[in-house]
Amino acid sequence: MNFGLIIVGDEILSGKRQDKHLAKVIELLGARGLSLAWARYVGDDRERMTATLREAFATRDVVFSCGGIGATPDDHTRQAAAAALGVPLLLHPEAKALIQERMRDVAAEQGTPYEPDRPDNVHRLNMGVFPEGAAIIPNPYNKIPGFSVGDVHFVPGFPVMAHPMIEALLDGRYAALHGSHRQVEQSVIVFGGMEATLTPLMEAVEQEHPGVKVFSLPSVDHPQYGRHIELGVKGAAALVPAAYERLLSALRGMALTLGPEMVR
Repeated sequence: MNFGLIIVGDEILSGKRQDKHLAKVIELLGARGLSLAWARYVGDDRERMTATLREAFATRDVVFSCGGIGATPDDHTRQAAAAALGVPLLLHPEAKALIQERMRDVAAEQGTPYEPDRPDNVHRLNMGVFPEGAAIIPNPYNKIPGFSVGDVHFVPGFPVMAHPMIEALLDGRYAALHGSHRQVEQSVIVFGGMEATLTPLMEAVEQEHPGVKVFSLPSVDHPQYGRHIELGVKGAAALVPAAYERLLSALRGMALTLGPEMVR
């Protein structure tokens, strides 16, 4: 299964806030021998979000969507998810109980009576209104849950909440996948080469070694190597050595200067 990430919010696209989800999700996946196949940023536009989520639901990917599940006018994720699925929004009974528990906790902390029928408390229940058929994702930070529909999981935009929720899903529901994306890389620094000249070799290596990807990372101002290309292969540990030797052997026969070799 592939993993995808959707990051929601005008504040990310405008630069008011820096995204903290992409790097962290890559880290969480990598620590478990998994990898991120794709990521998308989308603003607080319900129509665009609906289209993005409709595509996510149509895949067989595990998708984490961060942000927009609150109950203010600029939060559209819950509504867009329901529209993408073509199902109604319903107050989830477990979510309702958790939100009410949180409101009781807050009242006790503030030394005020808990008033469930107070308008602001009634409004807070909207945070538990999810697409029909959704399951809750527990939130260890403040008990206000996220929700899942199939393998698409919706968590808050706050990293302090989102990241533990994603981690719990990875270590629970997807524990059996750990290690299934683990890859190794072997590469060499190439001086004096051009990507256009090296492309036929790269294509030949991929064709001759199914399951291996060849990559080229050019640099024009590297602090150590200056202008160069890092050329290498990546894939399952059993497949990489032969493909890399094929690549390296061909490079040695070309009018190029080869630098350090790397294994990751």
